[in-house]
Amino acid sequence: MGQETMGKKEKEKKKLKKRQDKEEKKQDRKSNNNKGKSLNDMMAYIDENGNISATPPDPGKRKVINHEDIQLGAAKREEVDPADLIRKGVVTFFNDAKGYGFINDLKSQESVFVHINKLLEAIKEGDKVIFETEMGPKGLSATKVKKGV
Repeated sequence: MGQETMGKKEKEKKKLKKRQDKEEKKQDRKSNNNKGKSLNDMMAYIDENGNISATPPDPGKRKVINHEDIQLGAAKREEVDPADLIRKGVVTFFNDAKGYGFINDLKSQESVFVHINKLLEAIKEGDKVIFETEMGPKGLSATKVKKGV
């Protein structure tokens, strides 16, 4: 009944090893104690290249940055002239049953999606139209579409 199995001995050895490792770490922390150091000893600096160094930066290399020049967030868009938004094109495909089609822009020769909800008047394939564009969920989309010259 007093017999120890091989598994119990191994568990005891592991526990003993764990305790010894913990004690070694404790002694290591005590020997490398950072308490009592001055603020200057603990200070770290970043040089002009972004590297951490122990020496303060040279005041002669200092760059002056105006806080008003710093831009936060996305770039501001320039105001678009409303005349540039109006485009001319030809309806290359339009399906009344499905309610969508495509207009070929005469200036850029790109195909622009158009939905029946964005029409000001009924159109059909081959009609010359005047329209404005906006960014839709899948790309450029035509709005305010009407027949034109």
